[in-house]
Amino acid sequence: QVQLAESGGGLVQAGGSLRLSCAASGRTSSNYVMGWFRQAPGKEREFVAAIRWSDGGTAYADSVKGRFTISRDNAKNTVYLQMNSLTPEDSAVYYCAASPLIIIMTTKNGYKHWGQGTQVTVSS
Repeated sequence: QVQLAESGGGLVQAGGSLRLSCAASGRTSSNYVMGWFRQAPGKEREFVAAIRWSDGGTAYADSVKGRFTISRDNAKNTVYLQMNSLTPEDSAVYYCAASPLIIIMTTKNGYKHWGQGTQVTVSS
């Protein structure tokens, strides 16, 4: 019953920035944890960042700390991922996901709902 829709992907040069959006609709809960994952061709889907709706607590993968910022807009039921200082290693399909758990999970197994993904390509 929960639908997640990502947007904001595109092609950007190394050092540039993008902001991804994830709009949630349907049966949502303020207790959800919202996460961003990414998957490059031939690689496993990996955790990027997450935010807890109840208090705004966040978690980041080591590879993006200091460069990416996750945030939420309660009124719009939307999660954002601001990505700065992008490198070619950041190129991937980025997925938005929702978890009903209190603890922020950093593996895909903890997330129940997923968006369709949005492509991010960073050129060198």
